Amino acid sequence: MSITVLIADDQAMVRQGFGALLAAQPDISVIGDAPNGVVAVTEAKRLRPDVVLMDVRMPEMNGLDAARAILDAGFEPPVRVLMLTTFDIDDYVYEALGLGASGFLLKDAPADELVRAVRVVAEGQALLAPTVTRRLIADVTRRRARPRPAPALNSLTPREREVLELIAKGMSNTEIAQALFVAEQTVKTHVSKVFSKLDLRDRAQAVVIAYESGLVTPG
Repeated sequence: MSITVLIADDQAMVRQGFGALLAAQPDISVIGDAPNGVVAVTEAKRLRPDVVLMDVRMPEMNGLDAARAILDAGFEPPVRVLMLTTFDIDDYVYEALGLGASGFLLKDAPADELVRAVRVVAEGQALLAPTVTRRLIADVTRRRARPRPAPALNSLTPREREVLELIAKGMSNTEIAQALFVAEQTVKTHVSKVFSKLDLRDRAQAVVIAYESGLVTPG
């Protein structure tokens, strides 16, 4: 089945360019677009796409407010939001992740990275641009002079803690499976249990708690 996508950006050329790029993929269908946040919310509710590519800065309603309205609607199956911006700014990252956005990608990312991002987010995984991930980790470390206790980590088994550490280091399920010499399905089971025990939505939140708690340190 095709991954359905709605593109929200106030620049027509961006909508058309991203639309043509994604529509050329055999497993992706662009089912609509929106020039501002208000239309993005309306179209997301009407079309129920798998993924919304959401520009952060748009007129009438910005991308963060539009993302909040879409994510708070609680659609089932869920509508995933992938934030797009030309601005690599930490505050946007924190707010977007706090709202429940599944990813954050810079607009100048290579075409293949955008396509991969849509596929990853559609699968229910989180995605952050590499530069954004590095800034996020550095900022979390800077804000926390000392690790912030996370009692819920005590509920994890040694293997689940190991999986969380590898998630925080940016590894995919496939890479974790190879590192631990186990089946990928086994890794998926561990990841699911980690998310459940720590009440996490996605891998982005897992990265934050791993670094904030001191379970993983930069370097």
